[in-house]
Amino acid sequence: MVTPEIKPFGNQRVRKAEEITKRLYTLKEVAFYLGRGLHGVRDMIYRGDIPMVRNGRKMFVDIRDLDNFIERNKSIYT
Repeated sequence: MVTPEIKPFGNQRVRKAEEITKRLYTLKEVAFYLGRGLHGVRDMIYRGDIPMVRNGRKMFVDIRDLDNFIERNKSIYT
């Protein structure tokens, strides 16, 4: 994902792209992150597998919740 260029305002320091971390992701970004389809991610949210943050009509998912979901659902083939 491309981070937009940040221009300084006044005497502010410009942060490097490595310093900028995103915490909330759109459902489309979550689908890419998990390797699932958009409808699959929506189903996971509606079932309560992954919590979401709503801002108006927009839905976002916390990256920490995604990582917790992955850790909870890991298994070893026996």
